[in-house]
This record gives sequence, structure tokens and C-alpha cells, in this order.
Amino acid sequence: MRLTLVAGTTRTAAIDGLSAAGASADLRRHTPSADAELVRYGRLVRSPVLPVSPSGCPTPAVVTRAVVELLGLDVVVCDGGLAEPTGAPTVDFGANPGHDIRKPDPVRTAPGVFAAAKAVGARLAEDHLVVGETVPGGTTTALAVMRALGEPYPVSSSLPENPLARKEEVVEAAFESSDIAPGQAAHRPELAVRFVGDPVLAVVAGLCVGALDAGIRVTLAGGTQLVAAAALVRHAGCQESLELATTSYLADSVDLGPAVDGLDLDLTVTDPGFTDERLSQYATVGKEGAAMGGALALADRTGDLDAVEPRTLALLDALFAAADGPDAQHGTGPGDESGPDGAGDDRGP
Repeated sequence: MRLTLVAGTTRTAAIDGLSAAGASADLRRHTPSADAELVRYGRLVRSPVLPVSPSGCPTPAVVTRAVVELLGLDVVVCDGGLAEPTGAPTVDFGANPGHDIRKPDPVRTAPGVFAAAKAVGARLAEDHLVVGETVPGGTTTALAVMRALGEPYPVSSSLPENPLARKEEVVEAAFESSDIAPGQAAHRPELAVRFVGDPVLAVVAGLCVGALDAGIRVTLAGGTQLVAAAALVRHAGCQESLELATTSYLADSVDLGPAVDGLDLDLTVTDPGFTDERLSQYATVGKEGAAMGGALALADRTGDLDAVEPRTLALLDALFAAADGPDAQHGTGPGDESGPDGAGDDRGP
């Protein structure tokens, strides 16, 4: 089986108070690139920092990598608008980094990216597409996209307390500068992404629509950002069966019921049962990201869920040892500010 990770950026992530995905706005730019390397290779290749939250919570990408190793999964990384280079090989759809959604036309390439990803999704040589994302600031752009579509669903946060009021302020400012109003992009998903979204959503939604139209089973591996992707799929006119696989940490932090019902999603919630304090932090910080929920669901189905925690801890030990440890948690050396996305290790490709 193949796990697909779409990695990209939006300058919306630089807005203060929106995310726990890293130690600083500058370091946050490296998070998706580092996540891609970690999930693909289990190590850092070109990325200079190992993403952890300001409180020291490691990126969920390390959990995803543990499952990749346990199950022997193939990994494909799609470039959904990376701002920094990655050492992971990527599939390119022509996506550029997203601009701050408070500026006009932040994802100008969205229609073309959506079309390119849809064409690729329709030609996938597999029977099950499992796709996740890594894009700091992505819950805010997801909220804006759902409002552009006229959908009322909430979003989660990588922070212990969801700064929903702050996100709503940003979304309101986005519509003030946009060519569309809330609800005006209904049934026009490419426009929702172009005017208030991020490039990762264009890639994920395009891949899903193409794959579903071709009769391929699709699992969205993640949380409320992928609920927004599901909304885009439905507004593209695709009504095929669609799955959402997330963690219990995410599901406990936000009510997914209305979105699951309204968008007709098959929901799988997996409790990883983490007990070590380095990983139990995910219950309050991070919660989801870099396809962690989908990876855990796959491990649960194969009976390997209990092996995920020790494998993840072994990976973390190797990562911090390679990075000379302590400084990694403070954004100097291997400490990036992308708690919910990214990581790396020190073995060659």
C-alpha cells in the first residue's frame, strides 16, 4: 500500500497566535519540507530543523514514519507549494507557496493545480489512495475555504486552546480583500481555494476527485483540514464514498459529527494509546497532522497498533541523538516550530 503526503505552505502561518506548529515563523517555513523527509526517509536530508512545538512536542510525522516502517508502506510526497527545498522526491503539480489569505488572490494557481492533480488521481495504479497533508496554518485556510463554500463546519487547532476568535478575524479580513463572499464559491471549489485557501487543499482535493471518479477507494488521513478537502470534493460534484481517518485526540477536541453527516463521510477514529510523556502530549498539542490518523488506522487494521509507540520512541531517540539533542526543543539547530508537521532522522535515502 502507498501513503501519499501533500506538503506545502501558506504565508497565513506567519500570523501570530494561529498555530503551535513550530518555534518561529521563519522556522515554520521548513516544517512541510522536514515532514516530507521524515515520512519518506525517517531522517532529515536537506531541512535544517527538526519540527517540535514550543513546548517540545514532536511532529506527528514521526508517528507516521513509525507506521510506514512497521507496515512497509511506500510513500509518495506531492509538492503542494513548498517554500523551502526538501530532500524527499516529490510529484509536482505546479503549485506555488500560498500567500497570506488577507491579501487578494492568495493561491492564483489553484485552478490549474486542481486540474493537474485530478488528472493524476484518475490514473493512479492502485486501488486505495490514503492521502494526508502538512501545511502550517492550514486550519485557518480550511476554515476560510469552508465558509467560501457555504459550509458551517468548525476547525481544530494544534494549540491546547483553539484560537477560534483569532481565526475568524483572519477569515473575515480574507473576505474583505477577496473577490468572493462567504458562500459565493459553492460548487466552484477551485475558486474557494484560489481566493481564501492554500495550495495543499487544491492538490488534495484534485487527487481525491480524480481517484474517486476512477473508482479508487480514498481515505483522507487527517483532521479538519481534510474535512475542508472533503467539502471541496463534494462541491466538485463528486458523491462517491469517501473516508476520513483521524486520531482520538482530534476527535475529542472538535465535534466532527455534523461534517461527517453533512458531507457523507465514513469516519474512523483511532486511539493510539500513547503513555510515554513525549507522545501523550499529542492529546493537547498537535492532535493530528502529516497523515498520523490515517497511518494509525492502517496499523490498527493490521494488528500493529501496539507496536507504534515503541517504534516511534526509537525514532525520536535516533533523531535527537543525530541532532545533538537538547537544542532541538528550542528552535535552534533541530527545533522547528512545526509541532503538528515535520521531522527527520540521520540515515541516508
